[in-house]
Amino acid sequence: MSPRIIAAVVAAGALALLAGSQIEAQDVPRMANGKPNFSGMYTPPATVNAQGPRGNLIFNADKMAPVKPGAESLLYRARTGNVREDEPRAACLPAGFPSGMLYILPIQIVQNPDHIVIIPELQRAARIIPTDGRPHREDIEPSYYGDSVGRWDGDALVIETVNFKPWILDDYHYTDPTKSRWHTDALKTTERLERVGDTLRYRITIDDSKIFERPWSQDFTLTHRPDWENLGLLEYVCEENNRCPGGNCRASDSQ
Repeated sequence: MSPRIIAAVVAAGALALLAGSQIEAQDVPRMANGKPNFSGMYTPPATVNAQGPRGNLIFNADKMAPVKPGAESLLYRARTGNVREDEPRAACLPAGFPSGMLYILPIQIVQNPDHIVIIPELQRAARIIPTDGRPHREDIEPSYYGDSVGRWDGDALVIETVNFKPWILDDYHYTDPTKSRWHTDALKTTERLERVGDTLRYRITIDDSKIFERPWSQDFTLTHRPDWENLGLLEYVCEENNRCPGGNCRASDSQ
């Protein structure tokens, strides 16, 4: 094949990719300010009623960065028999982040020009995130969901969260009968959200310098469900049928 033909083929391929990206950009619903509008109902990859095969509830260990020497005990904790530590959601304690974002229940996103609100049906733990480029807040206590701020990178929304208290890393916490998986107060997460057709591409980067040698990322795809708009999120009442009020729980109290 001559260099001229090769150049023509390469140029044609580049034009096709450009055209495809332009079509994707045109299909994205937008706010009045031109930014993508993520508002709507979404099902995470693991949602029971989502169309297609169920995804993974937990992070893929093969995609994690190497654990620092001596930090294994910070990442994995042996089961204690204390429900508040072994099964916190059974004691109505927060699921935390990022666990709550990728749980099997749907999420709702509400957006205006300056904020995006991400509301999981799980515990209705709304995250109200400014998107105007402001810095993190100072002098606030660490929390289960951390302090989040957002900024735009083209059509992608990038959300950085810091100031976590040590808590559950993901739903692996509820799948292994012998140990659970945690993060430390050094955790920083970076989420990248991009709307593509009827999906929301979601990349999360985990940076916990007390545990991992380096930051690492994993990608998920959430499905937009306009057919769920009228139904919305359902009530989630953790205290209903509470078998251990006051937190005095035993392993037998967990359902």
